[in-house]
Formats: sequence, structure tokens, C-alpha cells
Amino acid sequence: MSIRENIRAFIVDNFLFGDDLGLKDDGSFLDEGFLDSTGIMQLVAYLEETFSVRVEDEELIPDNLDSINKVANYLERKAIVSR
Repeated sequence: MSIRENIRAFIVDNFLFGDDLGLKDDGSFLDEGFLDSTGIMQLVAYLEETFSVRVEDEELIPDNLDSINKVANYLERKAIVSR
């Protein structure tokens, strides 16, 4: 399963009750009402556990965590930095 597929599955299973409701890879989680601030924290915990990354406080910004594409790109950047 790709990073994007993995993130999508987590969002759909945990926040959308198994129905993707038109969730797009570039759609904003916050603007479209899929996640709120508590949901973002759940997403961060999932990312840290699943992908063995540490999300630093200064990285908790929409540019990193507000869509499937942004999260996937963020994780790819984190993987490059940790090498």
C-alpha cells in the first residue's frame, strides 16, 4: 500500500465511517470538515506510530498536514532528511 493509500484508508476508516464521501487527495481536511484540531492530533499520532517519524511542534502546520497529498509529501521529506 502506498503512503497516500495508507493515509486515505486511515482517514476514511477513522473519520468518515468507511465512506470516502468524495475525499480528494488534494482536498483540505479542515476546509472540507473531514478533520478538526483533535482529528489532526489523532492523525499525527498515527503518522508517528505507523511511519516511525517524530512530528515536531513547528511542523504542525496546514502545509504539512491538511490533505492526503500534503501529508504524503511531508512524510517523503521527513524520510529524505532522516537518511
